[in-house]
Amino acid sequence: MSIEDRAKAVAKNIEGKVQEAVGNVTGDPKDLAEGQAKQNQAAAMHTVEDMKDHAKRLIDHA
Repeated sequence: MSIEDRAKAVAKNIEGKVQEAVGNVTGDPKDLAEGQAKQNQAAAMHTVEDMKDHAKRLIDHA
């Protein structure tokens, strides 16, 4: 597990939430879409880290 990579994913998620909120307030569909895309990217980053953690556990128990 890489704490640094997880922190980057959390930061990306927060950035996306802020950008989405700005898009909602201003009515800018581009900001709204980009914010949602960043949140999706953060979710994918978390999934990758989860898979790496799982693989490490499997190797450690082998």
